[in-house]
Amino acid sequence: MLTFRRKLKLETERMTLRPPAHPDYTPWSALRAESRDFLTPWEPTWSPDHLSRKAFTNRVYWASRSINSGSAVPLFLIHRDTQELLGAITLDNIRRGPAQAGTLGYWIGERHARHGYMSEAIAAVVHHAFERMGLSRVEAACLPENVPSRGLLERSGFKYEGVAQSYLQINGRWRTHVLYAALRGDRRGKTDVG
Repeated sequence: MLTFRRKLKLETERMTLRPPAHPDYTPWSALRAESRDFLTPWEPTWSPDHLSRKAFTNRVYWASRSINSGSAVPLFLIHRDTQELLGAITLDNIRRGPAQAGTLGYWIGERHARHGYMSEAIAAVVHHAFERMGLSRVEAACLPENVPSRGLLERSGFKYEGVAQSYLQINGRWRTHVLYAALRGDRRGKTDVG
């Protein structure tokens, strides 16, 4: 549909956001393994082969198909100076037609957390979603007790919208999530009263 999909790359102040590629397997598996205890309380249960080369190869193929079909934008966060993998962000479940919306998900390696990388990545992906993809709404959800993620979303301009009961299976259990959204041209909370 749009030609930018095949060569998708977003630049931030410190990072390049790009789709995963086969040579990323070793840094990806190492970062995920060393961050396991940090990540697993907030993610769906890892399959027994989660860190395998085969599972990663399937992930790369899924990313390519998703970008080309317009159903998702999965990107790795690569530090521009060191070329180190920091984490990943995905705009998924992209809905066209009257919805023009997508759902944001992200993770960062434990040693890279709280350095502002994900704030940069979210800003770039949301800008891309609104300005290049023409979406009207970007949604995100997280566990109510995930205070760092909630703060990140709020600092990134997402507004709290409510609660979804049994929204996702996280770490083996159906869990309630809090819902957030960023809207293109957001006017929530603004009035024209002088």
